Formats: sequence, C-alpha cells, structure tokens
Amino acid sequence: MPEQHVKLEGHFIDRPVLSQVLDTVERFGGTYEIVELQIGRTRKDESCAVLCINAPDEAVLQSVLQNLAMLGVEPVMPKPARWEPAPADGVLPDRFYATTNLPTEVFVKDRWLSVAGEEMDLAIVLDQAMQNAWTVPMADVEAGQRVVIETAGVRVCYPPQKNNRGHFRFMESAVSAEKPKRPLLQHIVHAARRIKDAGGKILLVGGPAIIHTGAGPILEKLLRDGWIDVLFAGNALAAHDIEAALYGTSLGVPVGGDPPEREGHAHHLWAINRIRRAGSIAKAVEHGVLTKGVMHACISRAIPFVLAGSIRDDGPLPDVVTDVLEAQRIMRRHVEDVGMAIMIGTTLHAVATGNLLPASVVTICVDVNPAVVTKLRDRGSRQSLGIVMDAASFLEHLVGGLGEGRIS
Repeated sequence: MPEQHVKLEGHFIDRPVLSQVLDTVERFGGTYEIVELQIGRTRKDESCAVLCINAPDEAVLQSVLQNLAMLGVEPVMPKPARWEPAPADGVLPDRFYATTNLPTEVFVKDRWLSVAGEEMDLAIVLDQAMQNAWTVPMADVEAGQRVVIETAGVRVCYPPQKNNRGHFRFMESAVSAEKPKRPLLQHIVHAARRIKDAGGKILLVGGPAIIHTGAGPILEKLLRDGWIDVLFAGNALAAHDIEAALYGTSLGVPVGGDPPEREGHAHHLWAINRIRRAGSIAKAVEHGVLTKGVMHACISRAIPFVLAGSIRDDGPLPDVVTDVLEAQRIMRRHVEDVGMAIMIGTTLHAVATGNLLPASVVTICVDVNPAVVTKLRDRGSRQSLGIVMDAASFLEHLVGGLGEGRIS
C-alpha cells in the first residue's frame, strides 16, 4: 500500500483542526497512524503532529493529500510548488490551486515563500524571479503569468488564537435564536473598542432591513461618532435611507409608525430620481437636497462607501457600481486594515464581503434568519460569528455599549 508521512504544525490544538484532519483521511479512503504528537505547553507555543497516511492505491493517496493540504497538512519532505502559465487574460490553468482565507506559503527554490493577500477562492501567481508570490482573482490574471497548480508545495498556516476572540468561543457552535446574546454583545463592544484603540478599522456591511426597522438614525450616529470606518451596501440601503430622509418613509411605510401614505410605494423611486437629477449623493448633499441620514453622514464625515449593484436594483442611484468585477476590486482596496466586519441583514453582501476577508478579521453576522448566519460559515468564512436577532435591536445595543465616546 502506498504511504506518505505528513505533518501538521501551528496552533491547531486551539481549534478542532486535528480531528478534521483525521476525519478527512478516512472520508477520502485512507487510513492513518499518528507517529508523533507534540502539544505546545502554553497558548503561545505551536504544536506538531506527524502522521503516516496509507491508501489502497496512488490515486486515493493523492486525493487524500490534496484535501489535507487545505487544512494545512504538508509532506514531511516538501515538494516544490508546480506552476503553469495562464493561457489567456482572465483564464487560469486547469487544476490551479484555489486559496483559503488563511496565511499561505509556497515552496520554491528550497524555501517557503509567503503569499501576499489572504483571500479565499483566488489563484497564486509567482513572479519571473520566483522571489514573490501573491493572490490574483480569476478575472484579473494576465496571459503568461506563472500560476501555481495543484497542492504540492503549498501550505496554509493557522495563526495563534487571539485573546479578543476567545470570548466568542462559547457561541461558535450551531447557531440558535435561543442562545444568550447579552454576553456576546458585550464582548463585541469591547472588541470594537480594542480594535479602534489599536488603530484598526471597523467595516459595516448593511442591508435595507436597517432602514426598514427604523434603525437608520442609530447607524447614522455610529458613523458620525467615528465608530464605523467603511460602509458596504447595495442600492437598497442607500435608496431607502434617502427615502427616509426625504419623505420619512421606507418602502412607503413611515419609519415613525404613522399610517402608510397613498402614494408611498413610489417614494423610493422618487428619492432615487432626485439623486440622479443632482448627479450623485455627494452633490445632493452639497446642494442641500439631502440633509440627513446614513448616506449624508458618509459624505459629511468623508467615510468611504461601496454600493454594489444587483440585477433587481431600481434606478439605480448614480453612486452604485453596476460592474460586479469593478465592485469587487474597490471592496478589496477598502478591506485593508479592517480589524472587524459587522454584517447586518444582508445575505448577498455578507457572503460577498466574507469572501474578501482574511480569517484574522473578527467577523460578526447578524440576521433574523438563522440560515443567513450559517451560510456565511458554510461558504468558507469559518471565523464568522452568528447572532440571530433583528437589525434594530443589535444596533441599539451596539450604540448603547459604545456610549457617547466620539472618535475624531
């Protein structure tokens, strides 16, 4: 029977990584023997496991090894990474290595080379001198670039568990609406303060439910007080926020609880049209057309925002980026230095943003639908923490916990 000695190094004891490794071996038809296991004596110490993997034939062995590589397992004697040139602009070689959101290295010229850019589902490109490696989206690869293929010579690293994430562990099991929320919400507030004190940024990814539930003024306060550094959303959040600012309604329903107006169903369309007439949200603020709201706070506080479009958008607003590839590129530029991402009431934009974030970013997903908060983890954002509650309640607690402290 063919066999291969492999090793797993790092802080895998903090997480159930070793059990995932053993389960993966058996799931893909192999067997294992733990040859050596050294457990770090403290939280800062790394652990190391050496396994002997057996399989009935070479094809099964390679299948096991390829799937183990995604968990950070590597051969004891590493092989150089393989590469092929991209056959055309926007086209990758067959069997290209697809990245995770964990720190990654490639083995070239008898040394491990760090890969710049931690993002899932991208390719790895090597420069001509084989001295640098970085991740590249499929659409942005250029013909002739050296693209790493398969899993030989590639390894992912599990960084040490950060103290500010340890508070969240008791919530990292299956999502449930019945779990106690107050302790976790308190830890989120504390983590937000630590991240801001350390110079990190907080990204908020929002859906229109924030406006529909009357929580727009709360988000506006967080923006004006300097707690939110970047806003990602779609046409809907911005359109209904502007509708609320101009007409006092969201989807025609008064946010103050008054009865709906006869022509309220057209308010968001009228709001979009007024911004299009002004030329942009910034120009509407400049000309006094828009005087309050979430988008007004972004403009007046110079907070960057990305409104990514979708096929169902009304209008859309002139600030909406309708080219999805361009929207991805802009969002990538804004996630640099983000230490926390808070995603509220949006499946589409939460998953899209989660795909762009390194595993080191504290990621919070809030939705009334448990399927949304579990979907983010299922799509690869394993660091995400789910809270089943409505947007308004979450934001009320967040702004209450952060208090009146402004950040200039």
